[in-house]
Amino acid sequence: MEKMWTGRTDGKVNKAADDFNSSISFDSRMYRQDISGSLAHAAMLCHQGIITEEDYSRITEGLTSILSELDDGTLAIDRDCEDIHMFIEAALTARIGDSGKKLHTARSRNDQVALDLRLYLREKCDVIVNMLTELVRVICRKARSSSDAIMPGYTHLQRAQPVTFAHHIMAYAMMFSRDVTRIRDARARMNFSPLGSCALAGTTYNTDREMTARQLGFDGICENSIDGVSDRDYCIELLSALSLIMMHLSRFSEEIILWSSWEFRFVELDDAYTTGSSIMPQKKNSDMAELCRGKSGRVYGDLVSLLTMLKGLPLAYNKDMQEDKEAVFDGVDTVMACLEVFTPMIDTMRINRTAMLKAAQEGFINATDLADYIAKKGMPFRSAYKLVGQIVRYCIENNKVLEDMSIEEYRNFSPVFDEELYEDISLEACVAKRCSTGGTAPSSLERQIGYIQNLLGFSAAE
Repeated sequence: MEKMWTGRTDGKVNKAADDFNSSISFDSRMYRQDISGSLAHAAMLCHQGIITEEDYSRITEGLTSILSELDDGTLAIDRDCEDIHMFIEAALTARIGDSGKKLHTARSRNDQVALDLRLYLREKCDVIVNMLTELVRVICRKARSSSDAIMPGYTHLQRAQPVTFAHHIMAYAMMFSRDVTRIRDARARMNFSPLGSCALAGTTYNTDREMTARQLGFDGICENSIDGVSDRDYCIELLSALSLIMMHLSRFSEEIILWSSWEFRFVELDDAYTTGSSIMPQKKNSDMAELCRGKSGRVYGDLVSLLTMLKGLPLAYNKDMQEDKEAVFDGVDTVMACLEVFTPMIDTMRINRTAMLKAAQEGFINATDLADYIAKKGMPFRSAYKLVGQIVRYCIENNKVLEDMSIEEYRNFSPVFDEELYEDISLEACVAKRCSTGGTAPSSLERQIGYIQNLLGFSAAE
């Protein structure tokens, strides 16, 4: 196939170099966006009197038929073409002749690919926002159904204070909610049209860039033509947001992997989201969570690849920028694949209240509440803290927990103790008393869920 850019050279490129230069293997996924952009461009050219009504009609008919045939599979993408833009232009020209050659008036592949990429990623942003919102819904539902399940809260992976399982997983709901807002922000900043920037300097034709921007649903145009073709900030910003999503998925996955182990047994994953061992029949492996954890590094790599590729590029367009698509496509694909599996895995996950409570009872995680009880009797908190440390050491030496000690044993340490301390240090009381905004008390849970519902725009019934 003759190259569209023959003239200055004869277009005869070494086969290996031609394959190396080609991007159609990965940019072909943008064929719908490419055709949408071309339809808007043709409408503007006609409106401005740059092409005739007849040419416009033939271009529109040709592009519409190409789109339909690509969608239903009757037209196959020619992998010998350099990129998706060249393929569609070649297919159009083959169908309608010279009218097809007029479509590229007042634009370049530089602004064309920048347009396609923004359109494509804009759509994927909407999909990812919906997937994240569904994950947050699932977490909120799971939290509501487990607001009475007491478990140890950890710091340094050491049992620290009692919390509810609902409170713990709502922390992830907050993280994923922020991820939604980051994707929305990234979408807003990418939603400006580069079409009409041409190669880098604009055009001598009397174009109407605002018209094409409106037709394509953009909020405005890229105001500087060099920036329009050479900016990939929106790809980096999106990959940064995607990396944060993967980090949150990875942290949650790590906890699920721990919780589903025999050492914890806090949760059990549904069989549909686990695998077995080829040699050990007792195994139930949390492979889906492990893969989500592992794939975080892949998305981080995509982000670093793009940052590294761009860091030394002079303006405006350079062929290096062809490397943007595989990285950002992979980041998008990976996040979507993880969310598709992760959300139903959480939805079907069963919690083991008994194992959680047993772990909470064995770790002296009500020691802070005992110190608070003593401090409220008038002892300075630091002195109360030291006293409780001595009591905990006594319990460990005598194989007891705080609830098992008699009032006489307590009074051997200090006369401030009375019978009401047992109510104060019960795990249920420890949780219920932490009713400060954002705290672990069940009364705080609905405020947290309400905050997220407001932020993401879904109702309590959902």
